Amino acid sequence: MRHHPSIMSDWMLLGLIAVLVVLLLLTIFAFAVYSGLFTEVVVSAGSPPVGSITLAYKFRVGPYGESGQLFTDGCSISSKLCSIGVYYDNPHTVSPEKCRFAIGRILSEGDAKPSEEQIRRFQKYGFKIFTFPTPSHVVMASFPFTTPLSIHLAVNRVHPALDTYIKERKLCAHPRIEIYKEDRIYFVCPLARQGDFYVPEMKELERKSRAAAEAEDTQTDITGADTMSEASSISIEATTDSRDTSVATSVLLPFPTSRGREEADNRSEHSYSESGASGSSFEELDLEAAADGEGTPGLLLTSGYGESQELTDKWTKEPIAAERGEE
Repeated sequence: MRHHPSIMSDWMLLGLIAVLVVLLLLTIFAFAVYSGLFTEVVVSAGSPPVGSITLAYKFRVGPYGESGQLFTDGCSISSKLCSIGVYYDNPHTVSPEKCRFAIGRILSEGDAKPSEEQIRRFQKYGFKIFTFPTPSHVVMASFPFTTPLSIHLAVNRVHPALDTYIKERKLCAHPRIEIYKEDRIYFVCPLARQGDFYVPEMKELERKSRAAAEAEDTQTDITGADTMSEASSISIEATTDSRDTSVATSVLLPFPTSRGREEADNRSEHSYSESGASGSSFEELDLEAAADGEGTPGLLLTSGYGESQELTDKWTKEPIAAERGEE
C-alpha cells in the first residue's frame, strides 16, 4: 500500500505528457491549416492583379534557395514595401547553379513614382532600379501569406499547378513572378512581351548566349563545308577513274553490242514515264497541301508550337522574346 501514491503520480505524469503532445500536434496542425495547407489553388488566365511596377532588385545566378538572403536584404532596408521575385529558369530542367533570378522590393505601382530618397537608399546597398510594364494577359494564381510556412506551401503547391495549366493549354508563359502583397502571394506569368520583364543583366546573358550559339553554328558550318569539299574531291577523283576505265574498256571492245544501246534507250523511256508519274504525284500532294492550308489556317504553326513546348517543358525563357522586348 505504500507504493500506491507513487504509481498514481506516475500515471498522472504520463497522462499529462500525452495531453501536452496531443495539444502540440493540434497546434501544429492548426498552424499549417492557417498557413494554407488545405487552400485550393485556382489557376486562371486574364488581366493581371497588378499594374506597372518600379522595383529595386538584385540579380543572381545560382540555386533558387539563395533567394532568401536577398529577400532579407531588401526587407532590412524598408520593411513596409512589398517583396517581388522574378524567376527565369525552370529548376526541373536547368541545373541549380545556372538558374537566373532577380529579387527585390516594389518601390511604386501604376502611375505613382518612387521617391528619390528610396532610390538612393536602395542603390546605396547595391540594388538596381527597373520598371516592369503592365502585362496585357497573364496566367496567374494566388496563395495565402499568413505565416513563413505559407511560402514553402505556396512553392510546393502553386508552381506544379501552374506547370500543369500551361502545359495542358500549350501556352508560352514566362518568367515566373512572385509578388508578396499584404496577406497574399500572387504568382504571375506574362503571356506576351515577355522580354519587357527581363532585367538588363538577364538580357545581357541572353545576348552572350546567342552570340556563343551563333559562333558555334558558324564553326559547324565551316567544318561541314570542309567535309563536303573533301567528299567532292574524292568524288571527282572517283569519277575521273571511272571515266578512264570506261575509255579503256571502249578501246578493248571496239564493237560494243547493240543490246546495251537498246537497254539504255529502254531505261531512258522508262525513267521518263516514271518521272512523269512522279511529277503528277507531287502535283497532287501540292494540291492537297494547299487545300489543307486553306481549310485549316494556322494548323501547322499550332502543331509545331505544341511540339516545341513539350520539348522545352517550360518556364520558359525565350531569347527571341528578350530581343523583342528590347526593340
